[in-house]
Amino acid sequence: MSAVEVIALSGGVGGARLALGLQSALAPGQLACVGNTGDDFEHLGLAISPDLDTLLYTLAGLHNPQTGWGRRAETWTFMSVLETLGGPTWFRLGDGDLALHVARSRRLAAGETLTAITADLARRVGIRHQILPMSDTPVRTIVHTSDGALPFQEYFVGCQARPVVQRLEYRGAASAATTPQVLHALASERLRAIVVCPSNPYLSIDPILAVAGLRSALRARGVPIVGVCPLIGGQAVKGPTAKIMQELAVPLTPQSIVAHYAGFLDGLVIDAMDVQWADTCGIPTHVTHTLMTDSGESQRLAEETLDFVARLPRSLPGRR
Repeated sequence: MSAVEVIALSGGVGGARLALGLQSALAPGQLACVGNTGDDFEHLGLAISPDLDTLLYTLAGLHNPQTGWGRRAETWTFMSVLETLGGPTWFRLGDGDLALHVARSRRLAAGETLTAITADLARRVGIRHQILPMSDTPVRTIVHTSDGALPFQEYFVGCQARPVVQRLEYRGAASAATTPQVLHALASERLRAIVVCPSNPYLSIDPILAVAGLRSALRARGVPIVGVCPLIGGQAVKGPTAKIMQELAVPLTPQSIVAHYAGFLDGLVIDAMDVQWADTCGIPTHVTHTLMTDSGESQRLAEETLDFVARLPRSLPGRR
């Protein structure tokens, strides 16, 4: 494989869609996707890694295009039978998806790392880039809400994100280790950009940046770090980003995204609906259409993002 040229920080459907575009815009081996594992949890005795699996299915062309997550043409015999037996059905696992979780769980129990398992699964489904868990040490996103502290999946799926969010906790992140594979990608001599995908800042990207030493290692690498704004006209395309920002009293603007990643981003890609904010973010911006409705739009946005990186000043703030 070629040396890594772009590292993407990704979680959720929006992150996977941009990762798909980056995959199309780059030669095999030039992309390393660092995936959020703060959403991971154990269910029915199985190790579930939703964001890693969304990346895996999307980059392999196996994802459900209607939902953006899960496998296409999925069947649900397991869940139907489980329901008749009185088992928990609040978190739905399709039959094909279930096979992946069984394979992962068996190998974790045998002592393999999540990174090694993910790399092998990606190879088996034909992906020629890297999908890297942010850490092999468990980190769990805890959502502190009006209904108490809830593990992420209980908040998001079990409660359908209804409770009011008060703060977020990334339990275990301070003692989690960055993997050698992430550090190796970061050390690539050909690395030219770090892209923060349009994922939920609080639920998808913050857990990655909370891993001990990772944020500073990314920033110290000296290549441009560019984000794609997850908001379009003051709304989120999918998920509870806008709801969480409102509940935390954060304005739904690109300015707020820059402030959230204070001192981290060197540039921001924003949607044409937010052009009025282009000169007020305090960092260079690129205005375009950021809604990714198909693989062609994903590739176009990825290519524009990389072109934007190439146009950024060589002497970036804080890099002198």
